[in-house]
Amino acid sequence: MKKNYVPQPMDTSDIQLPEELNELIEQMAKNVHEVWAQSRIDQGWTYGEERSDTLKQHPCLIPYEELPEVEKAYDRDTALETLKLISKLGFKISKD
Repeated sequence: MKKNYVPQPMDTSDIQLPEELNELIEQMAKNVHEVWAQSRIDQGWTYGEERSDTLKQHPCLIPYEELPEVEKAYDRDTALETLKLISKLGFKISKD
């Protein structure tokens, strides 16, 4: 019998990132998508209008700019939460 997995992400609700990181968040979101897409393509997946695990087709195997907003939001949330975690752990992000 499998145990029920209960995710326990670190609480980052107390972290406020400066607005100047919004551009970084968008660039990270795009890269998150690019890494995901490259991994899928390397596994033999191709574009398909509907997701099919059997045929290895996925509708999000398109450039980031063409993704539906809901998909971009998922990637942005991943980037945002990563940056907030970095900050919560005491690291600093700076641009040279």
